[in-house]
Amino acid sequence: MLDIKPIFSAILRSKVGAILLFLQIALTTAIVSNAAFMINDNLSYLREDTGYPQQEIFSFTVMTFGKDVDLKQQAERDETLIRNIPGVINATITQAVPLSGGGSSTSVRLKPHPEESRQGRLMYFYGDENTLDTMGVKLVEGRNFRPEEVMITDNFHDEGPNTIIISKALAKSMFDDESALGRTLYVNSRPLEIIGVVELMESAWPRADDSNTTGIIPFVNAQNYQHYLVRTQANERAKIMSEIEDTMLNAYNKRVIINVDGLDESKDAYDSTDVLMMRMLIVLVVILVLVTALGIFGLTQFNISKRTKQIGTRRALGARKSAIVRYFLVENAMICTVGLIVGGIAATFLGRLLMQAYSIEALEMQYVIATALFILVISLLAVVVPAIRAANISPSIATRSI
Repeated sequence: MLDIKPIFSAILRSKVGAILLFLQIALTTAIVSNAAFMINDNLSYLREDTGYPQQEIFSFTVMTFGKDVDLKQQAERDETLIRNIPGVINATITQAVPLSGGGSSTSVRLKPHPEESRQGRLMYFYGDENTLDTMGVKLVEGRNFRPEEVMITDNFHDEGPNTIIISKALAKSMFDDESALGRTLYVNSRPLEIIGVVELMESAWPRADDSNTTGIIPFVNAQNYQHYLVRTQANERAKIMSEIEDTMLNAYNKRVIINVDGLDESKDAYDSTDVLMMRMLIVLVVILVLVTALGIFGLTQFNISKRTKQIGTRRALGARKSAIVRYFLVENAMICTVGLIVGGIAATFLGRLLMQAYSIEALEMQYVIATALFILVISLLAVVVPAIRAANISPSIATRSI
């Protein structure tokens, strides 16, 4: 027999300790469930493929202050200069750096305004016929841009491009399972024919919900402030990055070269807040679990010190050591079960609040169940040592006091 009734009576006689332990378990379950879910969500995001060979790509920004140069011609000369550097695979000019947290987006439609049509969100990059190769993304349908399709101008609406390459995610969001090739998308009221589809191409904001609904528009708007993407042999990137400033200034010195960063470094900088939060959550989980285990251990020790004579008497009356151990395990399991049930309800409620406040995914029940089982195991393990000590109390302790 598990002696549920006398155990329950004993809990009622020591209500304060039982309530404190119950609250601690409930609070730990609620917080740890949500923290574990958020940690796993962060880990899943950090492991996601972006579509880019990040270790091979770097970016830099050129700020031109000289007035004696044609920016369009200089941009073409710079691209050619960079591509001729030993170890460079390709290079391109763009208005936004992937995975960096700073880019461009707009709405996209299947029909022009004011006609009713499906619409979506396009995270776009400007580029030329070298952009696909520079980014290292995989073209799965269609073709690359032709040089004559690339518009080098500052007037997108009147002299802008007529084609676009999009990601599979954008194609699916706009056309479901139909082929997107040859279809038309309206970007800022300008019709663009889809000539190619890439497998995966993350935007400048990989944390965004629609971060992979991306596209490349064959448009180069050479400006005083310009981003360059360079793809190199992986083992040559560091060397080329260290020399790129001198190379660019030797070609034209009335400008400043800044933000020379590897694409993986840009991604790490963008993710730094998420990584910090994940580490803080891990520390919080460890502390809460340790505090809960120590609380259970301390409460059990306290109960044993209060019940020394009772335990000795039971031992003198023939109770086995295993019965004493079982008594404290069952007592703890009863308190823990109630705490886990209340904690599970609180975890679900807290998960909904976090979902509304921070637009995160809804807490999955498997995390609540796994956390509850883990805390139950920890609580039982925390009781084992004090319970064994209680079972080893000599019956003579009771007889001395009688």
